[in-house]
Amino acid sequence: MESLAYYIQEYFGVLKQEELKAVCNKFAAERLLKGEFLMKQGQPAHQLAFIKAGIIRIYAQDDGKEITQWISTPGYFLTEISSFMFGGTSRWSMQALSDVELYSISRSDYQHIVNLVPRWHELEKLFIIKCFAILENRVYNHLSKSAEERYQDFFKQHPALFNQVPLQYIASMLGMTPETLSRIRNKQLPKVLD
Repeated sequence: MESLAYYIQEYFGVLKQEELKAVCNKFAAERLLKGEFLMKQGQPAHQLAFIKAGIIRIYAQDDGKEITQWISTPGYFLTEISSFMFGGTSRWSMQALSDVELYSISRSDYQHIVNLVPRWHELEKLFIIKCFAILENRVYNHLSKSAEERYQDFFKQHPALFNQVPLQYIASMLGMTPETLSRIRNKQLPKVLD
């Protein structure tokens, strides 16, 4: 739970010790086996989860084509935010690409945190702003950078994922075909070997 407490403070802001403990106690430890789903497209998002260990792919199926939105690793919170906050169904599926350890909180328990932490709405606003800033940055990168630049940036931040995740998922997430990703990687190899 130490990692959960650390990231709650990182994402939501500093809490008093008793508040932090009360919030952490609302999260339950959970395990997903490789291939299991945390959430499926078309179903309501009933929980907010924090990944302690493992990898989860967030993706959608559209006309038979899979689109990877993100590959989530330890230290990330994940949910389908609009479904979790406002109801309705998720447009994303979240599937374990490895065995996963996580902490999750139900939607109803999350809504009651304000009873434990009176300034929770203020902290929640900081969390949503951070999420929005990350999304804005991703959109900017997709619109302003070439496929090669997006690959290089992602590789610098997550080099281990290239050995842990099927490359077609990374290609989809970066907005390119698997063939383009392969061509870029082959072009980069001589630079790495020099």
